[in-house]
Amino acid sequence: MLIHVVQSGESLWSIAKQYNTNPNQISSANQLRNPNQLAVGQSLVIPSPYTYHVIQEGESLYRIAEQYRTTVDAIVTLNNITNPALIYPGVRLLIPPTIHTVKMGESVSQIARDYQVTVQQLLNANQITDPNLIQAGSSIIIPFKRDEIEVSAFLLDMGEEGAQLVSQVDPYLTFIIPFTYIFSADGSLNALNDEPVIQTAQQENIVPIMAVTNFTFNDPGSTLANTLLSSEALQTKLLTEAIAIMKQKQYKGINFDFENVLPEDREKYNQFVQLAVDMLHPEGFFVSTSLAPKYSADQKGLLYEAHDYAFHGNVADFVILMTYEWGYRKGPPQAISPINQIERVLDYAVSVMPRDKIVMGFQIYARDWLLPHVQGQEAQTFSPQEAEQRAIESNAAIQYDVLAQSPYYQYYDEQGRAHEVWFEDARSALAKFDTAKKYNLRGIAYWVLGYPFPQNFLLLDDQFDIKKYSSS
Repeated sequence: MLIHVVQSGESLWSIAKQYNTNPNQISSANQLRNPNQLAVGQSLVIPSPYTYHVIQEGESLYRIAEQYRTTVDAIVTLNNITNPALIYPGVRLLIPPTIHTVKMGESVSQIARDYQVTVQQLLNANQITDPNLIQAGSSIIIPFKRDEIEVSAFLLDMGEEGAQLVSQVDPYLTFIIPFTYIFSADGSLNALNDEPVIQTAQQENIVPIMAVTNFTFNDPGSTLANTLLSSEALQTKLLTEAIAIMKQKQYKGINFDFENVLPEDREKYNQFVQLAVDMLHPEGFFVSTSLAPKYSADQKGLLYEAHDYAFHGNVADFVILMTYEWGYRKGPPQAISPINQIERVLDYAVSVMPRDKIVMGFQIYARDWLLPHVQGQEAQTFSPQEAEQRAIESNAAIQYDVLAQSPYYQYYDEQGRAHEVWFEDARSALAKFDTAKKYNLRGIAYWVLGYPFPQNFLLLDDQFDIKKYSSS
Protein backbone atom coordinates (compact mmCIF):
# COMPACT_ATOMS: atom_id res chain seq x y z
CA MET A 1 0.00 0.00 0.00
CA LEU A 2 1.06 3.57 -0.68
CA ILE A 3 -0.17 6.86 0.73
CA HIS A 4 -0.90 9.92 -1.39
CA VAL A 5 -1.58 13.38 0.04
CA VAL A 6 -3.99 15.37 -2.13
CA GLN A 7 -2.53 18.56 -3.59
CA SER A 8 -4.41 21.62 -4.83
CA GLY A 9 -5.98 21.02 -8.24
CA GLU A 10 -5.76 17.22 -8.10
CA SER A 11 -8.68 14.94 -8.85
CA LEU A 12 -9.16 11.26 -8.14
CA TRP A 13 -8.68 10.63 -11.87
CA SER A 14 -5.33 12.47 -11.99
CA ILE A 15 -4.13 10.73 -8.83
CA ALA A 16 -5.09 7.32 -10.22
CA LYS A 17 -3.17 8.10 -13.39
CA GLN A 18 -0.03 8.87 -11.35
CA TYR A 19 -0.11 5.40 -9.82
CA ASN A 20 -1.24 3.52 -12.93
CA THR A 21 -4.46 2.41 -11.29
CA ASN A 22 -8.09 3.39 -11.66
CA PRO A 23 -10.19 5.85 -9.61
CA ASN A 24 -12.69 3.18 -8.57
CA GLN A 25 -10.00 1.16 -6.81
CA ILE A 26 -8.86 4.19 -4.81
CA SER A 27 -12.42 5.24 -4.02
CA SER A 28 -13.34 1.74 -2.86
CA ALA A 29 -10.21 1.32 -0.73
CA ASN A 30 -10.84 4.61 1.07
CA GLN A 31 -14.64 4.28 1.06
CA LEU A 32 -15.01 7.81 -0.29
CA ARG A 33 -18.53 9.23 0.01
CA ASN A 34 -18.12 11.31 -3.10
CA PRO A 35 -15.12 10.47 -5.34
CA ASN A 36 -15.46 13.84 -7.03
CA GLN A 37 -14.82 15.74 -3.79
CA LEU A 38 -11.41 15.75 -2.12
CA ALA A 39 -9.82 18.03 0.46
CA VAL A 40 -6.39 19.53 0.01
CA GLY A 41 -4.13 17.67 2.43
CA GLN A 42 -6.38 14.60 2.57
CA SER A 43 -4.44 11.33 2.65
CA LEU A 44 -5.50 8.46 0.42
CA VAL A 45 -4.41 4.84 0.58
CA ILE A 46 -3.35 3.68 -2.89
CA PRO A 47 -3.68 -0.09 -3.48
CA SER A 48 -0.18 -1.11 -4.50
CA PRO A 49 2.27 -4.01 -4.10
CA TYR A 50 4.87 -1.55 -2.78
CA THR A 51 5.39 -1.06 0.96
CA TYR A 52 7.25 1.19 3.39
CA HIS A 53 10.20 0.51 5.69
CA VAL A 54 11.50 2.82 8.40
CA ILE A 55 15.27 2.61 8.78
CA GLN A 56 16.29 1.40 12.25
CA GLU A 57 19.52 2.13 14.10
CA GLY A 58 22.36 -0.01 12.72
CA GLU A 59 20.56 -1.14 9.54
CA SER A 60 22.20 -1.12 6.13
CA LEU A 61 20.58 -1.06 2.71
CA TYR A 62 21.99 -4.54 2.13
CA ARG A 63 20.20 -5.89 5.21
CA ILE A 64 16.96 -4.12 4.27
CA ALA A 65 17.12 -5.44 0.69
CA GLU A 66 17.74 -8.96 1.99
CA GLN A 67 14.77 -8.66 4.37
CA TYR A 68 12.40 -7.75 1.54
CA ARG A 69 13.92 -10.06 -1.09
CA THR A 70 14.89 -7.18 -3.35
CA THR A 71 18.16 -5.48 -4.35
CA VAL A 72 20.05 -2.49 -3.06
CA ASP A 73 19.99 -0.98 -6.55
CA ALA A 74 16.19 -1.24 -6.70
CA ILE A 75 15.81 0.57 -3.36
CA VAL A 76 18.39 3.21 -4.30
CA THR A 77 16.71 3.95 -7.62
CA LEU A 78 13.17 4.04 -6.22
CA ASN A 79 14.10 6.39 -3.37
CA ASN A 80 16.61 8.59 -5.27
CA ILE A 81 19.37 7.78 -2.77
CA THR A 82 22.63 9.49 -3.75
CA ASN A 83 24.92 7.69 -1.29
CA PRO A 84 23.84 4.11 -0.37
CA ALA A 85 26.38 4.04 2.46
CA LEU A 86 24.80 7.07 4.09
CA ILE A 87 21.29 6.36 5.38
CA TYR A 88 19.65 7.69 8.52
CA PRO A 89 17.49 6.02 11.20
CA GLY A 90 13.87 7.16 11.10
CA VAL A 91 13.79 7.73 7.33
CA ARG A 92 10.95 5.91 5.57
CA LEU A 93 11.92 4.02 2.41
CA LEU A 94 9.68 2.82 -0.38
CA ILE A 95 10.27 -0.88 -1.03
CA PRO A 96 9.52 -2.54 -4.40
CA PRO A 97 7.92 -5.98 -4.49
CA THR A 98 9.56 -9.18 -5.66
CA ILE A 99 8.21 -10.31 -9.02
CA HIS A 100 8.36 -14.02 -9.86
CA THR A 101 8.12 -15.36 -13.39
CA VAL A 102 6.17 -18.62 -13.40
CA LYS A 103 8.14 -21.56 -14.79
CA MET A 104 6.70 -24.46 -16.72
CA GLY A 105 5.08 -26.91 -14.33
CA GLU A 106 5.19 -24.62 -11.28
CA SER A 107 2.15 -24.51 -9.00
CA VAL A 108 0.95 -21.77 -6.69
CA SER A 109 1.62 -23.96 -3.67
CA GLN A 110 5.20 -24.62 -4.82
CA ILE A 111 5.87 -20.91 -5.38
CA ALA A 112 4.38 -20.06 -1.99
CA ARG A 113 6.58 -22.69 -0.34
CA ASP A 114 9.72 -21.45 -2.08
CA TYR A 115 9.12 -17.88 -0.87
CA GLN A 116 7.88 -18.92 2.59
CA VAL A 117 4.46 -17.30 2.28
CA THR A 118 1.04 -18.90 2.44
CA VAL A 119 -0.94 -19.85 -0.62
CA GLN A 120 -3.72 -17.50 0.47
CA GLN A 121 -1.31 -14.58 0.78
CA LEU A 122 -0.07 -15.28 -2.74
CA LEU A 123 -3.60 -15.50 -4.13
CA ASN A 124 -4.67 -12.29 -2.38
CA ALA A 125 -1.62 -10.31 -3.55
CA ASN A 126 -2.32 -11.23 -7.17
CA GLN A 127 -6.13 -11.34 -7.05
CA ILE A 128 -6.01 -14.93 -8.30
CA THR A 129 -9.38 -16.66 -8.04
CA ASP A 130 -8.35 -20.01 -9.53
CA PRO A 131 -4.80 -21.14 -8.65
CA ASN A 132 -4.96 -23.81 -11.37
CA LEU A 133 -5.04 -21.20 -14.11
CA ILE A 134 -1.59 -19.64 -13.68
CA GLN A 135 0.48 -19.91 -16.83
CA ALA A 136 4.18 -20.31 -17.48
CA GLY A 137 5.80 -16.99 -18.29
CA SER A 138 3.30 -14.91 -16.34
CA SER A 139 4.53 -12.58 -13.60
CA ILE A 140 3.16 -12.78 -10.07
CA ILE A 141 3.84 -10.56 -7.06
CA ILE A 142 5.41 -12.17 -4.01
CA PRO A 143 3.87 -10.63 -0.87
CA PHE A 144 6.24 -9.22 1.71
CA LYS A 145 6.97 -11.17 4.88
CA ARG A 146 5.38 -9.12 7.64
CA ASP A 147 5.89 -8.81 11.36
CA GLU A 148 3.40 -10.69 13.56
CA ILE A 149 1.39 -8.70 16.07
CA GLU A 150 -1.55 -9.10 18.41
CA VAL A 151 -4.44 -6.71 17.79
CA SER A 152 -7.07 -6.00 20.44
CA ALA A 153 -10.12 -3.77 20.24
CA PHE A 154 -12.41 -2.42 22.93
CA LEU A 155 -16.12 -2.39 22.17
CA LEU A 156 -18.83 -0.23 23.77
CA ASP A 157 -21.81 -1.50 21.79
CA MET A 158 -23.31 -4.76 23.03
CA GLY A 159 -25.95 -7.11 21.64
CA GLU A 160 -26.41 -7.61 17.91
CA GLU A 161 -25.10 -4.12 17.11
CA GLY A 162 -21.80 -4.92 18.80
CA ALA A 163 -21.64 -8.30 17.09
CA GLN A 164 -22.04 -6.58 13.73
CA LEU A 165 -19.15 -4.21 14.47
CA VAL A 166 -16.92 -7.17 15.31
CA SER A 167 -17.87 -9.01 12.12
CA GLN A 168 -16.88 -5.97 10.03
CA VAL A 169 -13.23 -6.15 11.16
CA ASP A 170 -12.88 -9.79 12.20
CA PRO A 171 -9.81 -10.61 10.03
CA TYR A 172 -7.82 -7.92 11.83
CA LEU A 173 -8.45 -8.85 15.47
CA THR A 174 -6.74 -11.22 17.87
CA PHE A 175 -8.82 -10.15 20.89
CA ILE A 176 -12.12 -8.37 21.48
CA ILE A 177 -12.79 -6.61 24.80
CA PRO A 178 -16.50 -5.83 25.45
CA PHE A 179 -16.54 -2.79 27.71
CA THR A 180 -17.40 -3.22 30.51
CA TYR A 181 -18.27 -5.05 33.71
CA ILE A 182 -18.48 -2.48 36.51
CA PHE A 183 -18.22 -3.73 40.08
CA SER A 184 -20.33 -2.43 42.96
CA ALA A 185 -19.33 -1.55 46.51
CA ASP A 186 -20.35 -5.06 47.61
CA GLY A 187 -17.95 -6.67 45.09
CA SER A 188 -20.65 -7.84 42.68
CA LEU A 189 -20.54 -7.26 38.91
CA ASN A 190 -23.23 -5.75 36.69
CA ALA A 191 -24.99 -7.71 33.96
CA LEU A 192 -23.82 -7.23 30.36
CA ASN A 193 -25.47 -8.31 27.11
CA ASP A 194 -22.18 -9.53 25.64
CA GLU A 195 -23.24 -13.01 24.49
CA PRO A 196 -23.88 -12.00 20.82
CA VAL A 197 -20.45 -10.34 20.68
CA ILE A 198 -18.72 -13.38 22.17
CA GLN A 199 -20.55 -15.75 19.84
CA THR A 200 -19.50 -13.74 16.77
CA ALA A 201 -15.93 -13.53 18.07
CA GLN A 202 -15.73 -17.29 18.49
CA GLN A 203 -17.05 -17.87 14.98
CA GLU A 204 -14.30 -15.60 13.62
CA ASN A 205 -11.53 -17.04 15.82
CA ILE A 206 -11.25 -13.88 17.94
CA VAL A 207 -10.46 -14.39 21.62
CA PRO A 208 -12.84 -12.55 24.00
CA ILE A 209 -11.39 -10.73 27.02
CA MET A 210 -13.58 -9.73 29.97
CA ALA A 211 -13.12 -6.10 31.08
CA VAL A 212 -13.67 -5.05 34.70
CA THR A 213 -13.78 -1.37 35.61
CA ASN A 214 -14.30 0.90 38.62
CA PHE A 215 -15.51 4.04 36.83
CA THR A 216 -18.46 5.31 34.82
CA PHE A 217 -19.05 8.34 32.62
CA ASN A 218 -20.31 10.22 35.69
CA ASP A 219 -18.16 8.72 38.48
CA PRO A 220 -14.34 8.66 38.40
CA GLY A 221 -14.43 5.57 40.65
CA SER A 222 -11.78 6.54 43.22
CA THR A 223 -14.00 5.81 46.22
CA LEU A 224 -15.28 2.57 44.72
CA ALA A 225 -11.75 1.35 44.03
CA ASN A 226 -10.71 2.24 47.59
CA THR A 227 -13.62 0.23 49.00
CA LEU A 228 -12.68 -2.85 47.00
CA LEU A 229 -8.92 -2.59 47.52
CA SER A 230 -9.35 -2.19 51.29
CA SER A 231 -11.07 -5.57 51.64
CA GLU A 232 -9.60 -8.90 50.60
CA ALA A 233 -13.02 -10.46 51.12
CA LEU A 234 -14.57 -8.14 48.55
CA GLN A 235 -11.71 -8.78 46.14
CA THR A 236 -12.16 -12.53 46.49
CA LYS A 237 -15.90 -12.16 45.91
CA LEU A 238 -15.36 -10.09 42.77
CA LEU A 239 -12.77 -12.48 41.35
CA THR A 240 -14.88 -15.54 42.15
CA GLU A 241 -17.86 -14.01 40.34
CA ALA A 242 -15.63 -12.99 37.42
CA ILE A 243 -14.34 -16.56 37.10
CA ALA A 244 -17.92 -17.87 37.05
CA ILE A 245 -18.89 -15.41 34.30
CA MET A 246 -15.78 -16.21 32.27
CA LYS A 247 -16.50 -19.93 32.43
CA GLN A 248 -20.17 -19.46 31.58
CA LYS A 249 -19.59 -17.08 28.66
CA GLN A 250 -16.27 -18.59 27.53
CA TYR A 251 -14.02 -15.61 28.06
CA LYS A 252 -10.34 -16.57 27.91
CA GLY A 253 -8.82 -13.74 29.93
CA ILE A 254 -9.53 -10.59 31.87
CA ASN A 255 -8.50 -6.94 31.70
CA PHE A 256 -8.61 -4.70 34.77
CA ASP A 257 -9.07 -1.06 33.85
CA PHE A 258 -8.97 0.62 37.26
CA GLU A 259 -8.64 4.37 36.79
CA ASN A 260 -8.36 7.31 39.19
CA VAL A 261 -7.12 4.99 41.93
CA LEU A 262 -5.99 6.97 44.98
CA PRO A 263 -2.20 7.29 45.23
CA GLU A 264 -2.27 5.75 48.73
CA ASP A 265 -3.94 2.65 47.23
CA ARG A 266 -1.03 1.88 44.92
CA GLU A 267 0.29 -1.10 46.88
CA LYS A 268 -3.25 -2.37 47.50
CA TYR A 269 -3.88 -2.33 43.77
CA ASN A 270 -0.64 -4.25 43.20
CA GLN A 271 -1.78 -6.84 45.76
CA PHE A 272 -5.13 -7.13 44.00
CA VAL A 273 -3.44 -7.81 40.65
CA GLN A 274 -1.31 -10.47 42.33
CA LEU A 275 -4.41 -12.04 43.89
CA ALA A 276 -6.12 -12.03 40.50
CA VAL A 277 -3.17 -13.84 38.92
CA ASP A 278 -3.07 -16.35 41.79
CA MET A 279 -6.79 -17.12 41.39
CA LEU A 280 -7.19 -16.96 37.60
CA HIS A 281 -4.04 -18.68 36.34
CA PRO A 282 -4.93 -22.04 37.91
CA GLU A 283 -8.30 -21.77 36.17
CA GLY A 284 -6.57 -21.34 32.81
CA PHE A 285 -7.27 -17.60 32.36
CA PHE A 286 -4.76 -14.87 31.53
CA VAL A 287 -4.67 -11.50 33.31
CA SER A 288 -4.01 -8.08 31.79
CA THR A 289 -4.31 -4.51 33.00
CA SER A 290 -4.82 -1.12 31.36
CA LEU A 291 -2.42 1.58 32.53
CA ALA A 292 -2.38 5.36 32.21
CA PRO A 293 0.37 6.83 29.99
CA LYS A 294 3.29 7.59 32.32
CA TYR A 295 6.70 9.08 31.59
CA SER A 296 8.34 8.14 34.89
CA ALA A 297 7.82 6.10 38.05
CA ASP A 298 7.21 9.19 40.22
CA GLN A 299 4.82 11.00 37.85
CA LYS A 300 2.23 12.87 39.91
CA GLY A 301 -1.52 12.95 39.38
CA LEU A 302 -4.58 10.85 40.18
CA LEU A 303 -4.42 9.07 36.84
CA TYR A 304 -0.82 7.94 37.27
CA GLU A 305 0.46 7.42 40.79
CA ALA A 306 -1.31 4.13 41.60
CA HIS A 307 -0.29 2.54 38.28
CA ASP A 308 2.95 0.69 38.97
CA TYR A 309 4.46 -0.12 35.58
CA ALA A 310 7.24 -2.32 36.93
CA PHE A 311 4.91 -4.42 39.10
CA HIS A 312 2.18 -4.88 36.49
CA GLY A 313 4.76 -5.65 33.83
CA ASN A 314 6.21 -8.36 36.03
CA VAL A 315 3.00 -9.96 37.34
CA ALA A 316 0.36 -9.52 34.60
CA ASP A 317 0.49 -11.50 31.36
CA PHE A 318 0.44 -8.23 29.43
CA VAL A 319 -0.49 -4.57 29.88
CA ILE A 320 -2.34 -2.14 27.64
CA LEU A 321 -0.89 1.36 27.76
CA MET A 322 -3.65 3.93 27.24
CA THR A 323 -1.53 6.09 24.95
CA TYR A 324 -4.29 8.49 23.94
CA GLU A 325 -6.47 11.29 25.26
CA TRP A 326 -3.87 14.05 25.27
CA GLY A 327 -6.52 15.78 23.20
CA TYR A 328 -9.09 15.31 25.98
CA ARG A 329 -12.74 15.94 25.10
CA LYS A 330 -13.01 18.74 27.71
CA GLY A 331 -9.49 20.07 27.29
CA PRO A 332 -7.92 22.39 24.72
CA PRO A 333 -7.62 21.25 21.09
CA GLN A 334 -4.54 19.18 20.35
CA ALA A 335 -3.51 15.83 18.90
CA ILE A 336 -5.37 13.01 20.67
CA SER A 337 -2.52 10.52 20.50
CA PRO A 338 0.66 12.36 19.44
CA ILE A 339 3.60 10.16 18.52
CA ASN A 340 6.13 12.28 20.40
CA GLN A 341 4.18 11.76 23.65
CA ILE A 342 3.58 8.07 22.93
CA GLU A 343 7.31 7.54 22.49
CA ARG A 344 8.01 9.23 25.83
CA VAL A 345 5.66 6.72 27.46
CA LEU A 346 7.19 3.78 25.62
CA ASP A 347 10.73 4.89 26.48
CA TYR A 348 9.81 4.63 30.15
CA ALA A 349 7.74 1.47 29.75
CA VAL A 350 10.46 -0.57 28.04
CA SER A 351 12.90 0.44 30.79
CA VAL A 352 10.82 -1.30 33.50
CA MET A 353 8.83 -4.06 31.78
CA PRO A 354 9.39 -6.64 29.02
CA ARG A 355 8.60 -5.43 25.52
CA ASP A 356 6.70 -8.64 24.78
CA LYS A 357 4.18 -7.68 27.47
CA ILE A 358 3.51 -4.16 26.17
CA VAL A 359 0.44 -3.34 24.09
CA MET A 360 0.22 0.21 22.71
CA GLY A 361 -3.17 1.92 22.77
CA PHE A 362 -4.42 3.41 19.50
CA GLN A 363 -7.45 5.72 19.41
CA ILE A 364 -9.54 5.67 16.23
CA TYR A 365 -11.76 8.72 16.50
CA ALA A 366 -11.66 12.46 15.79
CA ARG A 367 -12.43 15.51 17.92
CA ASP A 368 -13.91 18.89 16.96
CA TRP A 369 -13.38 21.82 19.36
CA LEU A 370 -15.07 25.22 19.23
CA LEU A 371 -12.69 28.19 19.18
CA PRO A 372 -11.74 30.01 21.25
CA HIS A 373 -11.68 27.06 23.62
CA VAL A 374 -13.39 27.49 26.99
CA GLN A 375 -12.02 25.16 29.67
CA GLY A 376 -14.50 22.38 30.34
CA GLN A 377 -16.39 22.86 27.08
CA GLU A 378 -16.75 19.43 25.50
CA ALA A 379 -15.54 18.67 22.00
CA GLN A 380 -17.54 16.57 19.56
CA THR A 381 -16.25 13.05 18.99
CA PHE A 382 -16.78 11.23 15.68
CA SER A 383 -15.00 9.09 13.10
CA PRO A 384 -11.91 9.94 11.02
CA GLN A 385 -14.10 9.53 7.95
CA GLU A 386 -16.46 12.21 9.25
CA ALA A 387 -13.47 14.47 9.99
CA GLU A 388 -12.37 14.30 6.36
CA GLN A 389 -15.92 14.89 5.16
CA ARG A 390 -16.20 18.05 7.28
CA ALA A 391 -12.96 19.31 5.78
CA ILE A 392 -14.35 18.72 2.29
CA GLU A 393 -17.69 20.40 3.04
CA SER A 394 -16.05 23.45 4.64
CA ASN A 395 -13.33 23.68 1.97
CA ALA A 396 -10.67 23.45 4.69
CA ALA A 397 -7.08 22.47 3.88
CA ILE A 398 -5.86 19.64 6.09
CA GLN A 399 -2.54 20.31 7.82
CA TYR A 400 -0.14 17.76 9.31
CA ASP A 401 1.75 18.18 12.56
CA VAL A 402 5.07 16.44 11.93
CA LEU A 403 6.06 16.28 15.62
CA ALA A 404 2.75 14.75 16.73
CA GLN A 405 2.33 12.86 13.44
CA SER A 406 -1.30 13.92 13.38
CA PRO A 407 -3.58 15.72 10.88
CA TYR A 408 -5.70 18.72 11.83
CA TYR A 409 -7.52 21.69 10.32
CA GLN A 410 -9.66 24.69 11.19
CA TYR A 411 -12.96 25.72 9.68
CA TYR A 412 -16.00 27.96 10.21
CA ASP A 413 -19.50 26.56 10.67
CA GLU A 414 -22.77 28.01 9.33
CA GLN A 415 -23.04 30.28 12.39
CA GLY A 416 -19.59 31.72 11.67
CA ARG A 417 -18.01 29.96 14.66
CA ALA A 418 -14.41 28.76 14.36
CA HIS A 419 -13.59 25.09 14.94
CA GLU A 420 -10.40 23.03 15.22
CA VAL A 421 -10.39 19.33 14.36
CA TRP A 422 -7.73 16.74 15.19
CA PHE A 423 -8.08 13.22 13.84
CA GLU A 424 -6.30 10.14 12.48
CA ASP A 425 -5.53 9.45 8.83
CA ALA A 426 -3.45 7.00 6.81
CA ARG A 427 -0.22 8.86 7.64
CA SER A 428 -0.81 8.90 11.38
CA ALA A 429 -1.91 5.25 11.37
CA LEU A 430 1.27 4.22 9.55
CA ALA A 431 3.32 6.28 12.04
CA LYS A 432 1.79 4.29 14.90
CA PHE A 433 2.49 0.99 13.16
CA ASP A 434 6.08 2.12 12.63
CA THR A 435 6.29 2.90 16.36
CA ALA A 436 5.03 -0.55 17.33
CA LYS A 437 7.74 -2.05 15.13
CA LYS A 438 10.43 0.30 16.40
CA TYR A 439 9.80 -0.70 20.01
CA ASN A 440 9.18 -4.37 19.13
CA LEU A 441 5.89 -4.38 21.05
CA ARG A 442 3.56 -7.29 21.70
CA GLY A 443 0.61 -5.57 20.07
CA ILE A 444 -1.75 -2.66 19.67
CA ALA A 445 -5.19 -2.09 21.21
CA TYR A 446 -7.86 0.03 19.54
CA TRP A 447 -10.10 2.32 21.52
CA VAL A 448 -12.79 1.95 20.32
CA LEU A 449 -14.71 0.09 17.58
CA GLY A 450 -17.64 1.95 16.06
CA TYR A 451 -15.83 4.85 14.36
CA PRO A 452 -15.29 3.94 10.67
CA PHE A 453 -11.64 4.17 9.64
CA PRO A 454 -11.13 1.84 6.64
CA GLN A 455 -7.67 3.18 5.80
CA ASN A 456 -6.38 2.00 9.15
CA PHE A 457 -7.33 -1.62 8.62
CA LEU A 458 -5.99 -1.70 5.07
CA LEU A 459 -2.62 -0.47 6.32
CA LEU A 460 -2.72 -2.78 9.34
CA ASP A 461 -3.16 -5.75 7.03
CA ASP A 462 -0.41 -4.44 4.76
CA GLN A 463 2.09 -4.02 7.59
CA PHE A 464 1.41 -7.02 9.86
CA ASP A 465 0.31 -10.62 10.07
CA ILE A 466 -2.39 -10.64 12.75
CA LYS A 467 -1.89 -13.38 15.33
CA LYS A 468 -4.85 -15.67 15.78
CA TYR A 469 -5.44 -18.10 18.64
CA SER A 470 -8.15 -20.68 19.14
CA SER A 471 -11.19 -19.10 20.77
CA SER A 472 -12.75 -22.43 21.71
